[in-house]
Amino acid sequence: MSVRGAARCAAALFFFFLTLASVSPAAEDDVRCLRGLKQSLGDPGGFLNWNFSNNTVGFICSFSGILCWNPQENRILSVELSSRSLTGSIPPALQFCRGATTLDLSGNSLTGSIPTTLCDWLPFLVNLDLSGNGLSGPIPPELSNCIFLNKLILSSNSLSGQIPASLSSLDRLKELDLSNNRLTGEIPPSIAASFPSSSFESNDGLCGQPLSSRCGSHSHHTGLIIIIAAGVFGALASLALAYFVWRCYFSSDRKETRKPISGEAGSLWADRLTASQHRLVPVSLFQKPIVKVKLSDLLSATRNFHREHIVIAGSERVGTAFKAVLSDGSALTVKRLHGCTLGEKQFRSEMGRISQLRHPNLVPFLGFCLVEDERLLVYKYMPDGALSSFLRSPANNLKWPARLRIAVGTARGLAWLHHGFQSPFLHQTITSNAVLLDEDLDARIIDFGLPRLVSSSAADTVGAADASPFANGIFGEPGYFPPEYAHSPMATTKGDVFAFGVVLLELVTGQKPTEVFVEFTGEASKGNLVEWINQLAAAGRLLDSIDPNLRGEETGEEILQVLRVAVSCVSYRPKDRPSMYHAYQSLKILWDNNHNSSEQYEEFPLVYGKDDSDSTTPRE
Repeated sequence: MSVRGAARCAAALFFFFLTLASVSPAAEDDVRCLRGLKQSLGDPGGFLNWNFSNNTVGFICSFSGILCWNPQENRILSVELSSRSLTGSIPPALQFCRGATTLDLSGNSLTGSIPTTLCDWLPFLVNLDLSGNGLSGPIPPELSNCIFLNKLILSSNSLSGQIPASLSSLDRLKELDLSNNRLTGEIPPSIAASFPSSSFESNDGLCGQPLSSRCGSHSHHTGLIIIIAAGVFGALASLALAYFVWRCYFSSDRKETRKPISGEAGSLWADRLTASQHRLVPVSLFQKPIVKVKLSDLLSATRNFHREHIVIAGSERVGTAFKAVLSDGSALTVKRLHGCTLGEKQFRSEMGRISQLRHPNLVPFLGFCLVEDERLLVYKYMPDGALSSFLRSPANNLKWPARLRIAVGTARGLAWLHHGFQSPFLHQTITSNAVLLDEDLDARIIDFGLPRLVSSSAADTVGAADASPFANGIFGEPGYFPPEYAHSPMATTKGDVFAFGVVLLELVTGQKPTEVFVEFTGEASKGNLVEWINQLAAAGRLLDSIDPNLRGEETGEEILQVLRVAVSCVSYRPKDRPSMYHAYQSLKILWDNNHNSSEQYEEFPLVYGKDDSDSTTPRE
């Protein structure tokens, strides 16, 4: 053997053992986690009858109450041990289940406090349910470190103290239940505004909105309060009168203006834009328009960015999108970026870069507008809206050929971003919200190139009120981010492939990515869409996942082939996923073989990294 050949073999062996060293301890940690749970929790009912004598790969995935990312690997996705009569405190061994996204210990007899380090143990939690136990002590403010939380259920315990205001920073939180505890003090207004009164009821010491009880001092302070209140009221009344006179005198032409939507930091950002010195700010368009567009035109077209004009167009964490109808009847989508602190020169440079990304399956990016610290992006409006809205509509009558066409178009757009350049462009937030449909139901991807705008400046905005939603390498949306991001949050093209696979599953099943409604039981299934599909695939029942609206169509075999492409895209290991080029080719062959189409896109070649899309340094 030559010296060069020997060196290659040695290098291969080195990386092989390095891979084993990096993977094996992680798998052992998950086993260690369950061993610790079984040892530290009292189990009078004998529910934790887990047998650790089996050393085969994936053996813990058959344990009661445990779901894995992949049935063939010891990587825990969720720990669901509700109503098992378990006793003891919340076990520190959970720190070894680091990749878990769900922890459900509800309906047991656990005592003690909620560990302040829980989010350090389980940083990727999406669902946390500790209700129906005997937990005591305060709610740890450190729960705000579980930044992926969608659901936080702590009801029916003996928790005391005040509700931490830090919980308001959980911008993904959709469900909160703190009822039936011993909490006291005023409900933080930022939290009260987001959840119903049922989330806080049966806490005798709680007060403030949305509860009917008011917060106030003791009765012996009433006289002093009245005197102070009267003085403050008089001062405020004088100020209000002066403001009213000024408003009537100087702003009579704005009497019909509707109330704008409030900014995320509590300021009326849209109201700032209506100031006279801003109204003539031009909208920078990439192609020379027949008529110049100004900020005042966008304000009129959106009624000062009124909430009734909000539409779904990509990630809501990246920005809020508004439908704007100009005076000539043309429609635009205007997206207000969140957390972008790039200076004007750098921002304009990024706009020039993104404007070069033009493809039939990307939403046309028309221009932008800079006003003070606000960044507004202007796109062509897509009349049929987001794919997610189409699939969730009660009147959904999207036939299979249309769904396959959307799948092919989405794959073609992503494949071009990955393989049309020497360094691939990453999307990072591909979801069914980011796939828009034009008047012909063709797929158009939005939000391409935007994560860089809201993440590249994050290091310069530490502590800023409008911090980047992609700070610290956090990107993706619940239900769409791949399992490897739980351990190495570095964006890759294979992460985009995983998210695309979830969109494919939505097209075939009609299900939501974070919750599955099982038809024959008539209720939601625990776990997300990928988990459900993996369970059906392991049982050989993939056909059971097909959207009932598609059953009966004479395309069952074609649908099953698309399902197989989707399953390969959401493989647990990145190396087992196809590149976007191969995913696109697989879908295109199905379309070409079974449907008439004359579309050709040779002017958008896919020439780079067809075999291994992660072999080159990606661009955002």
